[in-house]
Amino acid sequence: MRWATYSGAAVADVIAPLAALRMRVFYDFPYLYEGSLDYETHYLGRYAAVADSFVLTLWDGDQRVGATTGMPLLHELPDIRQPLEQAQVPVASVFYFGESILLPAYRGRGYGHRFFDAREAFAQAQGYTAATFCAVLRPPDHPLRPADYHPNDAFWAKRGYTPQPQWVCHLHWQDRDEPTETAKTLQFWYRSWGGNG
Repeated sequence: MRWATYSGAAVADVIAPLAALRMRVFYDFPYLYEGSLDYETHYLGRYAAVADSFVLTLWDGDQRVGATTGMPLLHELPDIRQPLEQAQVPVASVFYFGESILLPAYRGRGYGHRFFDAREAFAQAQGYTAATFCAVLRPPDHPLRPADYHPNDAFWAKRGYTPQPQWVCHLHWQDRDEPTETAKTLQFWYRSWGGNG
């Protein structure tokens, strides 16, 4: 296994494979994302335009099998910044974790912890005093929920993150069983490691 880290303009070199990996992993529950390469290229292009962005990729031979991303919350989409701004959280001190994605065959090996370790270390080295991310909310009886599905809540809690029910945002995408895009509700998780975060 091999790890590779990218930041700022260097992210441009991995946009295409990251887009394909995101579409493959997020097709499954709970995101059920029916993505497009055009949208993914635009979305990931924002990381190449932010100096303090962070991307860590995991390789098995010549195959990219996982990745994790992050950027300063200040540079995130307005819909993502808004819940923390309304709560008067100093967003300039918060680092936003975009995603951690792994192909199914590579899960359960500790790579998720490595993703969090790397993002937290990067954020702290840049002077950020808190981190946040959001996760889509799906009803327990969702028709596409696998019988063996287990949410990541316990894992996130062990990492020191706390769910924030009062902080939610709404993003639009097309589920694989939907004809068009619809609004999805996402809830934030938050961790502060000191300072003003």
